Amino acid sequence: MNREHHYSVDVAWLGNRGSGTSHYREYGRQSAITARGKHPIDASADRTFHGDADRWNPEELLLAALSECHMLSFLHVAVGHGVVVTDYTDAADGTMQQEGDGGRFTSVTLHPLVTVLLSDGAPLDPELFEAMHREASEKCFIANSVNFPVHHEPRVVVAD
Repeated sequence: MNREHHYSVDVAWLGNRGSGTSHYREYGRQSAITARGKHPIDASADRTFHGDADRWNPEELLLAALSECHMLSFLHVAVGHGVVVTDYTDAADGTMQQEGDGGRFTSVTLHPLVTVLLSDGAPLDPELFEAMHREASEKCFIANSVNFPVHHEPRVVVAD
């Protein structure tokens, strides 16, 4: 069954300091990202590219999208396998290679830490959790849309 979904966001540049883009260092990189009914996200370029370090940059937003997509896919997979997840955190990192005025991400690694509740006496099956992360990766729309590898270095712990 093929279904098409559509998403919309609005991005507004807030960095005109009075002379627009008259020179590379004459304009700010601030922007606001909005979607109907949601709080705005204050964004900018990375500090390296004359942006504001206290605002989200596109590279961080890409990492966040990949991390959240994998998390949501993993939680869905957990239900299907009868695994009770009680906590999930991730510390994602990515590598971008700059080439002249352009560049591209070359890889992202997700580091999910998943806390699970086991039935009385049930053993922890690390192979099952590896398989669940692979399945979640296959289901993640964002990871399936990028042209670089998204690696996973998951850890699982049992809830007290």
